[in-house]
Amino acid sequence: MKTIPVQTAAASAAGSPIPDPIQAGLAAGWQVVDASRLERDQSYEADVVVVGSGAGGGVTAEILALAGLKVLIVEEGALKSSRDFKMREADAYPALYQESAARKTRDKAINILQGRTVGGTTVINWTTSFRTPPSTLAFWQREFGLSGYGAAEMAPWFAMMEARLHISPWSVPPNENNDLLRRGAMHLGIPTGVIRRNVNGCWNLGYCGMGCPTNAKQSMLVTTIPAALERGATLLTRARAERFILQGERADRLECSALAADGVALTGRRLTLRARHFVVAGGAINSPALLLRSQAPDPGRLLGRRTFLHPTLVSAGRFAQRVDGYAGAPQSVYSDHFLETQPIDGAVGYKLEAPPIHPLLMATTMAGFGAIHAEAMTSFPHLHALLALLRDGFHAESPGGAVELRGDGSPVLDYPISDYLWQGARRALLSMAEIQFAAGALTVTPVHELAPAYCSWAEAKQGIADLPMKRLLTRVVSAHVMGGCTMAGDERHGVVDPQGRYRGLDNVSVHDGSLFPTSIGANPQLTIYGIAARLASGLAQQLTGRPAPRPEAEPAAVAAGAPAAPAGVDRVLG
Repeated sequence: MKTIPVQTAAASAAGSPIPDPIQAGLAAGWQVVDASRLERDQSYEADVVVVGSGAGGGVTAEILALAGLKVLIVEEGALKSSRDFKMREADAYPALYQESAARKTRDKAINILQGRTVGGTTVINWTTSFRTPPSTLAFWQREFGLSGYGAAEMAPWFAMMEARLHISPWSVPPNENNDLLRRGAMHLGIPTGVIRRNVNGCWNLGYCGMGCPTNAKQSMLVTTIPAALERGATLLTRARAERFILQGERADRLECSALAADGVALTGRRLTLRARHFVVAGGAINSPALLLRSQAPDPGRLLGRRTFLHPTLVSAGRFAQRVDGYAGAPQSVYSDHFLETQPIDGAVGYKLEAPPIHPLLMATTMAGFGAIHAEAMTSFPHLHALLALLRDGFHAESPGGAVELRGDGSPVLDYPISDYLWQGARRALLSMAEIQFAAGALTVTPVHELAPAYCSWAEAKQGIADLPMKRLLTRVVSAHVMGGCTMAGDERHGVVDPQGRYRGLDNVSVHDGSLFPTSIGANPQLTIYGIAARLASGLAQQLTGRPAPRPEAEPAAVAAGAPAAPAGVDRVLG
């Protein structure tokens, strides 16, 4: 085995447990309210209420708190810390993910992974960090009037957040799962690159999707949220933002419901939040849903529309050697070759990455059942996985989906898959199979209900060409949700203006991935960090009349980087 028990991992070379900055902060007097414990209704006031504590909300909260504003952060999930992260899927998915990692589109055809905890998806993502591709920013400028959002204008904001969150190229040799992508692509003359990761003192464990047990991942949980709390911000956890109560062109207050300790049931307690300004940062799906429940102005019927997913296809290869895809940095190699070989608004392009392989997620993603499925699981240590992320949103036949409300007010995403996207899906499955065979795969199985395990590239090429590309037959997943509150220079194209203000509400802004006019063709966290930093700095200056301070790369509020791994970890993990 290439893993080590979490209790062993949690002991430093000197034998002391890993520091827990969350517990230390609570002991020092951070203002944190667990709404599940409230015995009566409560009211709170602040200069700014930030709804959501993920990439957009965390960055915004820190910058506004540094500016001297009284900030209140509202989070539907619970506050967890490294001592809660046991590197076990059965613990992580119910505790840290939206709908226990089983959130799906309305037709159940796409499984969507999003975070639901303090720190949001930054707590459970795989640390992959890309700047917004310049071609995407140029498209936004040309088609959506975002004239100030070119690569040159955004570069300082990306640089600031890269320094703040230790984003740099991963210098450790890739695990076998990622190196197979590199070797197979190299054999075919396909260029690859090294992924940049937001880590500090990473132990190379490979369980990033279950929360970092060593505090190495520079998520909002251990960076911006602690910094905001050190500056006097208040954090409300297990509090669901239900709706704004609007008066004219302003939000008068935000009504929230307290959730029970299980994070599902309602306790019956209500929270009323008042502020000079409100920032919506609950993430694509939840942010549009909050504004829809609030009956926010939407004369063009744009709210919730143009929601994008990077619809993702999966290909599984079986190798003679052990791959052990669960061990080591989850993602460290990528290829943009199939993004850059056609116009951005032409045939759909796709980014290739290698995901980590853990047994529960693999078992629920792989197609088939019974003996066939059981046999695939027995090959678990020898399996290799590739992902192809389709770049949706740049073509007339890729308009995205729509966030809608169920009868109980909860959100659901309706996301039709057009023939245009299905054509891209087929090409992506072909590209991944060819790379896996070039890397030496014994068999390759596209994750499709009707696909067998192909034994050669020639067989796979013919077989994939004949597969029916249909929903619920072709397995499609996504960990990236973008759009729904489109930011645009013109009200005809977006509900949010270029300063992040929601049109028609003077004191409501949106600071998260729901702003994106399209998908971006890359993992979105760094794009959210950079845009949120820019918008929050502008808001801080407008509310205080002073230039916003820049977050430090190493704020005193946050504990020093993660402790070094005990001797032998690199050897044990390979």
